[in-house]
Amino acid sequence: MNNEIINQNTVRSEIPSLAIVVPCYNEAEAFSRGVTELSKVINDLIAKKKIKNDSYILFIDDGSTDNTWFQIKQAGEEMLHVRGLKLSRNQGQRVAMLAGLTSINTDVSISVDVDLQDDLNCIEQMIDKYMQGNEIVYGVRDDRSKDSIFKRNTANMFYKLINLMGVNHIPNHSEYRLLSKRAIHCLLEYKEQNLYIRGVLPLIGFKSDKVFYARQERIDGQTKYSFFKLLSLAIEAITSFSVFPLRLIAILGFGTCILAIISMFYGVISKIGGFAVQGWSSLIISIFFLSGVQLLSLGVIGEYIGKIYIETKQRPKFFIDETIGKF
Repeated sequence: MNNEIINQNTVRSEIPSLAIVVPCYNEAEAFSRGVTELSKVINDLIAKKKIKNDSYILFIDDGSTDNTWFQIKQAGEEMLHVRGLKLSRNQGQRVAMLAGLTSINTDVSISVDVDLQDDLNCIEQMIDKYMQGNEIVYGVRDDRSKDSIFKRNTANMFYKLINLMGVNHIPNHSEYRLLSKRAIHCLLEYKEQNLYIRGVLPLIGFKSDKVFYARQERIDGQTKYSFFKLLSLAIEAITSFSVFPLRLIAILGFGTCILAIISMFYGVISKIGGFAVQGWSSLIISIFFLSGVQLLSLGVIGEYIGKIYIETKQRPKFFIDETIGKF
């Protein structure tokens, strides 16, 4: 009986309005196919009465240097369910996504990349799970066979490392997700400049679920995530949610002190016993080792101090240069 009451309270009866939020940066080659396929999804869901007629696709131009914005404007003039928003300069995918989330007024949003590597069939599944009472629905890749061996292995290492550091993170989840209006409101309450959305969402704590899919190869254009951008993202994820690196420095410093004390006793005993070995090799190795540890420690501390410095300035995350469609 109690389960029946819970289910009746959580299952939704009114169909939602949907905004598909699509950040774009120099996606002129991929845009035409992307807007066509996403429009089909919107129209199909409206025809099935899964979403309301006022649902739409919001493209955010993240300071593109090609004609991406021109194509967005053209699509907005020709297609009923297309809107556009242009940032004044390139700010990065996550800031572009936040700009989109602050601009929408629908019951739910689904974020997806315009390259369509994420399976669009999952959008209907996400809507179904929202109707079951979920506030957040994660798109999770259960098949990474299309990724290179290097990317697949480094991704697995990252997820294991970040879990080891105590960060609540959804493995193999990127930016493909559904957020309810309630979840978006809570997400926007987090004011930090470098907002790692993937790590923040599990902290919100509302009812959530997952849909699984196989990520496809990119057909049009080129990926904007180089190795160094991915590395920067990993560092930001760790430093935004864990002080474990700072604790590791303290542990390493303590261990080094213990080794120094042991070495001191060994040196004294060797000198008294008359079997001290003359030479500079051990000294040079020790100097280089300790210098490396110190520089690495300063680098980690500097990363945290840099984040504090950026946060204290409280600069605006973005400025909107132009819009197309009704806001």
